[in-house]
Formats: sequence, C-alpha cells, structure tokens
Amino acid sequence: MSTDTGHFDLSRTMPLTPDRLWHLLTDGQMREAWGAPEDGMVLVMDTSDFRVGGYETHRCGPADNPEFTVDTRWYRIDGPHDAAFTETVNIGGAAIATTLVTYRVTAEGTGSRLDVSVAVSSFTGPDADGEFKAGWEASLSNLEALATKMAA
Repeated sequence: MSTDTGHFDLSRTMPLTPDRLWHLLTDGQMREAWGAPEDGMVLVMDTSDFRVGGYETHRCGPADNPEFTVDTRWYRIDGPHDAAFTETVNIGGAAIATTLVTYRVTAEGTGSRLDVSVAVSSFTGPDADGEFKAGWEASLSNLEALATKMAA
C-alpha cells in the first residue's frame, strides 16, 4: 500500500490572551483535558518534554482501552506564538500515520486567534485525512470550551 497524503487548516478565536492560550496548547496536563475528541475517549500523557527536540508519548482512544499510542517530537517552539511538531500514531506497535502540525497564535482583541495547520501522511489509506480532520475539529471545540470556562 502506498502512502496517502493530505492537508487541512483550522482556525478558532479564543477568549484568552496568547500567553494563557499557549499554556493550554503546550502543557501536557492541559492537553489531556481537551485532546480527546469525544465523550468516552481519553488522552493520557505518558511522558512530556516540551522543548525543541523534546519527545513525548501519549495514549488515546476509548477510556477502557486507549489503544493508540502517539509519539510527538517538537521541532520549533517560539512561545506564545508559534510551534511545530510531528505526531506518529501507532496501533499494535505499527505506525498508521504521521502528521506535521503547526500552531500559530496571534492576539486578537482581548483574546487570541489560533491557526492550526496539519499535513497528514497515512500508511493505511486515503480515509485518514478526514479522520484526522474530524478529530482535530472536535479537540479544538473542547479547547474552545475550556478556554471559555477559564476566561469566565
């Protein structure tokens, strides 16, 4: 099977300053709070090393069986405005996809605009691009809800 590729961009306006939003985006415990895309699913941070060259691992999936492992490597960190990292998603010890993710945070009024760019390389077929996009859209909705709660 060949490698399938895709790309998507997502944007959200958040009611937090760039510094406060940056913390939610980059702190491992905060990512656990918003990263699972739907009820009944979890994101469990196993290791977190947020620095250029840092390596992180987390598990995600159904709460009773978070079967996906994700290996993250940070390549650029220019907080609180810009970050780039890769995530390789594995199941059963085999890589199924790798993504390159870029965060851009800009001040907008009393809050922030978050732009997320994701390039997907799927090793399991062309449907992965849509699945990753749906997951990111749901997770960013969770992030927006958390940011709104924190701003209140």
